[in-house]
Amino acid sequence: MNLYQYFLDNADLPIHKNVHFFAAYERHFRPFVDRPVMLFEIGTGAGGTARMWKRYFGPLAIIVSIDILPECATLEDEQIKIRIGNQADTAFLADLISEFGPPDIVIDDGSHIMADVTESFRYLYPKMAHNGVYVVEALNTAYSEDYGGGFRRPGTFIELCKDLIDEINADWTDGWLPPTEFTQDTVSMHIYSAMVVFERGRQPNKDSLKLGKPSP
Repeated sequence: MNLYQYFLDNADLPIHKNVHFFAAYERHFRPFVDRPVMLFEIGTGAGGTARMWKRYFGPLAIIVSIDILPECATLEDEQIKIRIGNQADTAFLADLISEFGPPDIVIDDGSHIMADVTESFRYLYPKMAHNGVYVVEALNTAYSEDYGGGFRRPGTFIELCKDLIDEINADWTDGWLPPTEFTQDTVSMHIYSAMVVFERGRQPNKDSLKLGKPSP
């Protein structure tokens, strides 16, 4: 299934996405297609994206869609589970993990408020599957005061990502920045316009990396 074509042809429930996100989706989500994937979607909206993920990932996927609006509960079906709660409520998030297990994929398209986005990430990311993918969308809001953002404003998710670039490289800082759980469990960060994608996985220790000798 081609996600972008599905988006263009969609005549079902509305889907609101930036069109350039679809190439990133295909890049990072393709390995999970037709596998028993657990996806947490933060922000149900009109329900169109949950149905898109259901079609894309296939019959083995479970989509847990999270929203603060009770009326979203009517969108539930055999693969799409709707849970009503606040994305910044860690007790609510803990209940989700207790009920469904650790997610393989998290897509944050929820409130877009910087404090909420950060709280969800700080809680959920360490609890994901070891090869999980965490996506934060609509990060143009990191530059908007209406969402707690602003250009180079401390506390925005964009500024956190800048710090995490150093953290993922902590092994190479000669002790200036001690390695963390994020250092060891993050393979890569991908920065797109208004989107960031984190890929989890065991980071090799720098001592295990050997430089090859150039050919004579």
